[in-house]
Amino acid sequence: MKRITLSLLIALAVLFVFSVDKASAQDKPVHQKDMIGDNPTADQDDMAVANFTNWLVGGDADKAATLLAPGFKSYGPAPSDSGNAEQLVTGWKENYKNQSDRKVNFVLESFHVKSGDYMGNWVAVWGDYTFTSMGKTVKFPYHCVYKVTNGKINSSRIYFDNLYIVQQLGYKVTPPTGSN
Repeated sequence: MKRITLSLLIALAVLFVFSVDKASAQDKPVHQKDMIGDNPTADQDDMAVANFTNWLVGGDADKAATLLAPGFKSYGPAPSDSGNAEQLVTGWKENYKNQSDRKVNFVLESFHVKSGDYMGNWVAVWGDYTFTSMGKTVKFPYHCVYKVTNGKINSSRIYFDNLYIVQQLGYKVTPPTGSN
């Protein structure tokens, strides 16, 4: 009897969860045109992001830092990789010691989010970054999104595959000992 009662309670809980989900779903879908529009300062914002990227890759992290707004925050690719402006500049200066022949190729797309948590002007960057380290040339795709206000970068969120990079450098992934 306890087994049937427990099964019945679980079934009712699952049914409740699905009924609440349907009741809280939006009645009307939100369309891109309602949330996203043209960035009114696209040329200025694109230039700030392009300069920032080129100056970082070109070896001038201090100059790139002049384009960061007070309170700048960088995110990614992992949560533990997030930081502030000083940490970003320091990280790039460490890269300069270990990387040569740095190159970047990218395209930009600007847009404006009209409301909500992400409201503001944004610049999305899709590109490839190439460098030489330990005698090996590494090339990988990346995507970065920048929030820009008054020509200054407020935040960035970058996405790339760290494992792909370390494998190109010759590192091997081994399972932990004792795993199946």
